[in-house]
Amino acid sequence: MGIGDFIAFIIGGLIIGAIARAIKKGPQDLSLPMTALLGMAGSFAGGLVASLLGLGTIIALIVAVVVAVLLIGAMEKRGHA
Repeated sequence: MGIGDFIAFIIGGLIIGAIARAIKKGPQDLSLPMTALLGMAGSFAGGLVASLLGLGTIIALIVAVVVAVLLIGAMEKRGHA
């Protein structure tokens, strides 16, 4: 994994996190780094699930956003958002 891949992963995580925050109802008091981290976690989970099940990129994106939305909800319940 080169530096370009790492930067792309961060940017992708930020995009996934932003999409998840737009979908999630109510205000979220998340910082930009936390949004990126939750988006990266969702992205990783989506890619892993899609890879294991032999699914396509669109399904991986959908799973990534769903996981990120769930993570944002979990952060809100724990009082970190």
